[in-house]
Amino acid sequence: MTQHDVLLQQRERAFLVGLGMRSSHPLMSIEDSLEELTLLADTAGMDIVGQTQQNVAHIDPATFIGSGKIDEIKEMLLASEAQVVIFDDELSPRHQRGLENRFGEQVKVLDRSALILDIFAQHARTREGSLQVELAQYEYRLPRLTRAWSHLARLGGGIGTRGPGETQLEVDRRDIRRRISKLKDEIENVRAHRGRQRDQRDRTGIPLIALVGYTNAGKSTLLKALTGADVYIANQLFATLDPTTRRLDLPSGRQALISDTVGFIQKLPTTLIALSRHARRNQRR
Repeated sequence: MTQHDVLLQQRERAFLVGLGMRSSHPLMSIEDSLEELTLLADTAGMDIVGQTQQNVAHIDPATFIGSGKIDEIKEMLLASEAQVVIFDDELSPRHQRGLENRFGEQVKVLDRSALILDIFAQHARTREGSLQVELAQYEYRLPRLTRAWSHLARLGGGIGTRGPGETQLEVDRRDIRRRISKLKDEIENVRAHRGRQRDQRDRTGIPLIALVGYTNAGKSTLLKALTGADVYIANQLFATLDPTTRRLDLPSGRQALISDTVGFIQKLPTTLIALSRHARRNQRR
């Protein structure tokens, strides 16, 4: 058996669930959002074995979707041998617990936010990026520290459990809050250092250009074409997570700094929104 065959065997089998509100007018259709979720799951290292969608008048207060839909999905999970069910929205802790109770211990329940956080954990390279992702993961997981994490530990890890690690997820809330506080202090120290670097750069008077756009739109490819920079390029969502800045020689003979930035995406996890805003402010400075 080749290494490629082993990696294929290790990929988790995922089933996707999209939900639409009849009274809402989202920017993306359910179909387009599920297509994006498929790309996210593939980037995270999953194989998609099926999907379903539902339009509802209101969210079920206990399980997000109705009991009839849950029974329908359970049959499809059994037929497809799916190990993971991923919801295309952020689930509340109550909804997550309700769904885990209904699907049973052999099926892992994730939402879009957990999936994106896992991808960020895979792709963060700089110290600041790693600290920010770890902080976002803890803040996302803290209200969910109940049966869910012993449930994931029994399933042997995988997508959605990357980052702080299973042993960290089994500690009590007080220890996690202490870790969150420490992470915030470390991030502020790193940001202070970067602030001094920005001040030094500003004194040089070199203009700064930022490449912005949807994730996997080709920003890193453009940066490489313009500057010849040796940057990582892949046909994946969030292949670039940490900002990369290189010097650019302009036709006028002047120089500028050009930065590759984190791509945009719909339904970004709420725990990452503040971090993303701060990162964009840093890139503008």
